[in-house]
Amino acid sequence: MKAIIIDDEPLARQAILLLAAEVANLEIVGDFSNALTAGKYMQEEKVDLIFLDIQMPGLNGIEFAKTVPKHTLIIFTTAYPEYALEGFELDALDYLMKPVKEERFQKALNKAFAYNKLLESEIPTSEIQHKGDDYFFVKSERRFIKVQFKDILFIEGLKDYVVMQTEDQRVITAMNVKTIHEQLPQHIFVRISKSYVINVNEITSFDNNTVLIRKFEIPIGNSYRSYFFDNFVVKKILGR
Repeated sequence: MKAIIIDDEPLARQAILLLAAEVANLEIVGDFSNALTAGKYMQEEKVDLIFLDIQMPGLNGIEFAKTVPKHTLIIFTTAYPEYALEGFELDALDYLMKPVKEERFQKALNKAFAYNKLLESEIPTSEIQHKGDDYFFVKSERRFIKVQFKDILFIEGLKDYVVMQTEDQRVITAMNVKTIHEQLPQHIFVRISKSYVINVNEITSFDNNTVLIRKFEIPIGNSYRSYFFDNFVVKKILGR
C-alpha cells in the first residue's frame, strides 16, 4: 500500500516515517510540508493512504480532505482532540493523536489494510435484493449474502460503500449510509454521524462524544448528538 504524509511539522513527519518503516507492505512514497504540494503529487501518482495533519498554514487538512479521490483512505493526525469528530464527518478512516503511539498506529494501519483490500475488490453497484421482517440480502463480491438485522453491530460509510460489521464478519456493498439506514428497523438502528449507523441494542457504553460497541469506539457527530440522546439514550436506553 502506497502512502504519503502531509504535516507542516518536520518532527511529526519523521515520527510517522519511523513507525511506518516497521510495517510490512506499507511504502511511504512521499512526505510533504503542505497540502498544495501533496495535491500536485497526487495528480501524477496513485496514493492509497494519506497521513494528514489537520492544523496547517494555508490549506488545512479538513479542507484538503474534501478534494481527495474516493479510493484514497485518510488517517488524520492531530494534537487537538476537538478536531477528531469533524474528521470522521469527512469519511476519514481513523485519527491519531500526537505524539502517535506505536500500538495505536498499528491498529489504524490494520484497519487501512483491511479496507484497502475491500475497496480494491471488484464490487458492482448494488442494492437491497430482498428484504424480510428481520433480514435482507445484499450483493457483495458477486454473492448474495443474507444479513440478519439483529446481527449487525454497526454500519460504517466508507466513500461510496457501506461496511456492515457483525460479530464475525464485515460485509461491504456499494450503497450510501442513508439508503441502507432506511431499510433497517428505525427503533433499533440510529444514525449517529455522517458515517455511522449503530444498533442501539449492542451499545456497551457511551459518553457525550463516543459510543462503544464491543471493542469498537464510534464517534458521535455534532449534528446528530441531540437526536441520539433525546430519542434513544433518554427514551430507549436509560428508560429500559
